[in-house]
Amino acid sequence: MPEAPLPVCHSPRMPDAARISELLHEAAETHHVVYRITDGDDPDWASWYADWLLNLSELPELLGSTPVRSHLVHALVRLDHEYTAESPDERWEDWYAERLSTYLAD
Repeated sequence: MPEAPLPVCHSPRMPDAARISELLHEAAETHHVVYRITDGDDPDWASWYADWLLNLSELPELLGSTPVRSHLVHALVRLDHEYTAESPDERWEDWYAERLSTYLAD
């Protein structure tokens, strides 16, 4: 008889990384549409993402609080630098989502 899966625990301290990943993907798609004339190029992309994530998505609810905008911008830039340096095999959205709440708690 197969073992029953363990229950998934959702707490404000451990947000659903899959849902955060979906929000990051949605933000990326929306950003690309908004910046279509430059093919998505935006040197201040982290500020745009932070604004969208804080004001137009469920990220604050998933995190259990609303982060300070500048902290989110900093976390996104830090994640971008680390992701680029490490070149992991996983999608950037998944990689960021696994780390975002920890970075915001620092």
